[in-house]
Amino acid sequence: MIKLARATGTDMAEISEFLGIADLTLSGLDSASVHLWISRDETEGHIFATTGYESSVDGEHALIRSVAVDPARRKVGIGLELAQFAMERAVEAGAKQAWLFSRRSGPFWQKVGFTLAATKDLADALASTHQVQLFTETGQLGREVAWSRQL
Repeated sequence: MIKLARATGTDMAEISEFLGIADLTLSGLDSASVHLWISRDETEGHIFATTGYESSVDGEHALIRSVAVDPARRKVGIGLELAQFAMERAVEAGAKQAWLFSRRSGPFWQKVGFTLAATKDLADALASTHQVQLFTETGQLGREVAWSRQL
């Protein structure tokens, strides 16, 4: 079990760098509507894992995002732990449905119980989120793969 701490404003530059290397979306990371947690290496102090979610306006839907693990620490279950953590926090906040975008990690998300979903359904449920707004504005939404599961 890894130790996760709520991300703060002073963590944002390092989180952005970490997620940029992982090729994950950086839009809205510093927004109050985006809930992020990090895990730091106890010896060196650098971030080696992140997880989070962003809620819909009504709070019933959660966009799971920023789930990343340092490549040197993969394949030992940390990613599954991060995904579960984000979903548990979303449930505590009232979410009933989890959604995410992933073009590369479908098999991983299927292990967590996600199934393919219509991108339009995700965009409709989470229209106010930074990631959906960015993908809509840039035309990227049509190239994305959506996943969903009940919480």
